[in-house]
This record gives sequence, structure tokens and C-alpha cells, in this order.
Amino acid sequence: MKRSIYTLAFSLMTTLAMAQEMPLYPSGVPNTTHAPNTENRSTDANGAERIMEVSVPTITAYPAPANNNTGTAVIICPGGGYRLLSSTKEGSDVAKEFNKIGISAFVLKYRIPSDKAQPNKTIAPLQDAQEAIRMVRKEAKKYGINPNRVGIMGFSAGGHLASTAVTHLKPVVGTSDTTSVRPDFGMLIYPVITMKDFTHQGSKDNLLGKNPSQEAIDLYSNENQVSTQTPPVILVHAGDDKAVPVKNSLVFYEACLKNNVPAQLLIYPKGGHGFGLNNKTTPDKWMDSVKNWIDSLGFLKK
Repeated sequence: MKRSIYTLAFSLMTTLAMAQEMPLYPSGVPNTTHAPNTENRSTDANGAERIMEVSVPTITAYPAPANNNTGTAVIICPGGGYRLLSSTKEGSDVAKEFNKIGISAFVLKYRIPSDKAQPNKTIAPLQDAQEAIRMVRKEAKKYGINPNRVGIMGFSAGGHLASTAVTHLKPVVGTSDTTSVRPDFGMLIYPVITMKDFTHQGSKDNLLGKNPSQEAIDLYSNENQVSTQTPPVILVHAGDDKAVPVKNSLVFYEACLKNNVPAQLLIYPKGGHGFGLNNKTTPDKWMDSVKNWIDSLGFLKK
């Protein structure tokens, strides 16, 4: 018994030692007012970390084990209503699960939209997601990654960011960097999709402001932005989600069908919102479905 505990502890320390947090923009953050960095961290009752007021984005790498590296990578966008980042439950915990199946994971600490910290707060999260995709592709050789196997995952408001990344396929701002920002696949977990009447109001207010234009509402209602160029997508949601109605996933799935985008939809009858890796209402593990879906794309083959 003691040996197994020691082995588990050593494995955990090895994983933590491998995790490397890096600045997303080593040469300086774009679209910034250079306001004081007031980022702060706290933990909930279960010891899970939450990060607030992010103005300096980073990306933390969790490389796949050298003896089990499929060459596939995923960028993870934690949720938090565009108000905070649930960086453990919807970040590092998920990254470690991907490592177990040979996938390198990168947890994105994207900027929280802020009128004080960004001249244009609405585009800041997408800027960061697109830069993360560029970075992973440019660093692909370092991590043993195939640059054509880079996906993105998001939870809740992070799911809105991920759904924006899989539908808004041109750089949000002009750049001389020609590295593609189109993900090769997307995973949307109880995602905010729309900015219309069945949105999550807090996410909408934090991203677009209290009185957004109809143009902004339409632009960031990502069910409207699905096209034939949208990559394959899997969606996971609970039917009794009161915070982000399941209709968000339904309309995105329907848009995928309409545009012939390969899509899979997993809806649990119960589970509410924010269940992370473990929906306690069922013994089913949605990550098993995600693994099988990634395998069906051919991305678990070395």
C-alpha cells in the first residue's frame, strides 16, 4: 500500500515538474492600456484555484510523456463567465487527463475583458486564443507535436472562447505572422455559444458590455458563424443546466449539421453547470467519449 502511495506521489510530482508556464507574448502584450496588473488568485472550498483580473496572459504546457506521445495537442480555455478562470477544475486537472492518453495540453490563462486594461476588451480573449494556437504550432517540434493536430477546448465562457476560435478563422487583428489560427478540432463543454436571449448574461455583459450593439451581439453569437471551414467539434452539456441553457449546444450542433461540419453531441439528463471532469449524476465519464471521438479523427495514432 505504501509503495503505491509513494508511486502516485512521485508521478504527481513528475507531472507538476513538467508543467511550464510561459508568457503568451514574450515581446509585450498587444491591445493593452498598461494598467497596473491586479491579478489575484483564490481557492474554493475544495482547494481548486480561481484567477481573477488577468491582464497578462500566459500559457502552461503539459507535454505528453515521451514514451506515449501521439503528436496531438489541445489548448484548454477554463471557464468563469469572462470574470475569472477556473484554472484547476477546468484547466490543470483536464490537462493531466489528456497526458494520460498521449496528448500534450496547454492551459491558456487568457485575459479577462476589462475596459481599464484593454482598449478593446471584446477582442482580447480571442487574440489570446489565436496567439496560443500560433505558439503551439511554432513550438510543435519542441513538444513532438504535429502542427496539423492542434485542437482547442473550452468550458462555459471558455467554451464561448473556444467556439469563437473554431468559427472566427481569420486573425482578429492584422499581423505579419502567417501561422494558421484555425484549430484542427474543437471540444465545447457546457459552452456559452450565443449572445442572444438564451445566453449566460454575465458572460455577455463582461465580454460585450451592458449595452452592446446588435452587430456585436450577432458577431459573437457563434451559432451564426459556423461555416464549412469550421473544424470537427464535440459538445458536452447537461439538460438541466440553469446557468447556460443546453439550447446553446443544440443551436451550435444544428449549425454544424447545416454546414456539413462533423459534430458529436453528448447531453446528460442531469448534472447542472460546471461539473468539470466528473458529472456526479452518472457513472459515465465524458472524457471517455472525447477520447473515442479524437481517436475517430485519427489523432490518437502516432
